[in-house]
Amino acid sequence: MFLSNSLENQFKRWNEIIYNQPKNPNAYIRRGMVNFQLAKINESIQDFDMAEQLDASLKPYLWQRGLSYYYAERFTEGAQQFEIDLIVNAQDVEETVWRYLCIARLTNVTEARNSLLTVKNDPRRVMQRVYDLYAGNCTPDDVLTVGQLEGTKGNFYSHLYLGLYYEADNNLDLAQDYTVKAAENYKIDDYMWYLAQVHKTLRGWS
Repeated sequence: MFLSNSLENQFKRWNEIIYNQPKNPNAYIRRGMVNFQLAKINESIQDFDMAEQLDASLKPYLWQRGLSYYYAERFTEGAQQFEIDLIVNAQDVEETVWRYLCIARLTNVTEARNSLLTVKNDPRRVMQRVYDLYAGNCTPDDVLTVGQLEGTKGNFYSHLYLGLYYEADNNLDLAQDYTVKAAENYKIDDYMWYLAQVHKTLRGWS
């Protein structure tokens, strides 16, 4: 309840800012993020679209919209957003992994793996290992082992991306197990932790 109240308060704050500054693209991005955290996926996309309309140069930075596209099942647009994002953020494993997830939902995991874009030098060891998993070059246990070495944050990311990995492969029991553990056992102050909550809510997983 506290979580929901906090988000509702943030939503009201950004509403007020937008009312007073209707041409402030950052305000729409921030409200879009809160809408997403409240599992209002279509509303979040509308806010991100408005931000781009106000400032077209923001397009390659709207990774949050890519995530919203995924949950709106607009996978083609999601894959395109993450591909554009990699132009300005070429060392972020998450961009190419989310592109993989979109392509897997459009086609299959084999196609997604074959189209996995190269990403090097992500400073997070757990994300390097996640990349290896999605590329078919390591095991889920390898991801968990590295995650454990990086504490709560590492454990969160290892469990989240294993859950997503299994969902793409249509192994829903393991997808639920890992995603719920990420959301409930490894809370971190990060947008992706809220994504795990949203994922759990939209899938009806307790």
